Amino acid sequence: MGRTAIQLYTLRDLEEGVPTLCRRVAETAFDGVEFAGFGESPTEDVTDALAAHGLEAASAHVGIDALEGEFDDVCETCAALGCERVVVPYLDRTHFETATAVRETAARLSTLADRLADRDLELGYHNHDHEFVDLPDGRSAFDLLLDETDDALFIELDVGWAVAAGRDPVALLERLEGRAPLVHVKDVAGGRPVELGDGEVDVDACVAAARDAGAEWLVYEHDEPTDPRRSLEHGARTLASRLSD
Repeated sequence: MGRTAIQLYTLRDLEEGVPTLCRRVAETAFDGVEFAGFGESPTEDVTDALAAHGLEAASAHVGIDALEGEFDDVCETCAALGCERVVVPYLDRTHFETATAVRETAARLSTLADRLADRDLELGYHNHDHEFVDLPDGRSAFDLLLDETDDALFIELDVGWAVAAGRDPVALLERLEGRAPLVHVKDVAGGRPVELGDGEVDVDACVAAARDAGAEWLVYEHDEPTDPRRSLEHGARTLASRLSD
């Protein structure tokens, strides 16, 4: 493991097209980008920007309704961008409130993962904090989701949201060995996102655990940066320094 990317949602308030954002990212130590949807820029322009700036497409976040409803279009766009992984970025808490809901969610994600595999794409799920709600049998909804799915669905563990939920991200990464090719490195304080190193997440321990778990990409994200440009530069610098240790 040695590649870093930024989730472009971090830069949404810049209100620039994806090609321009790629140029900004390429001026830092990041190796790639993770798309937050595909934006309005023509796919060819985005492909050209990635190539021109030497960036890779680590993955793409695509909402499950868009993914199911525009399946062929998503697959074709991913192929054009050289993006081999798609991540469902969010499912609301109703999908995790009961064991029955979790099993239905697991079945839906597994079916979609199988469809994508036929198109040479991998599917992942990105957690927030509400997936860690306790169920009557003593497991969390997140634990049940893992039990009800297999390696066809990878987990993009967000270490910041795990900490916000009161879980140990290092222990979670140990359990996810071989199943977490992408790890979101985010910091939080009091349940709110902050810049890396300013919150409750042990960034060094999480980077080491991600490496041990076989992660291929560390993806930086800040949900609410006060200065997206500064956050971009700080995130790139911080992750690069951790990987060089």
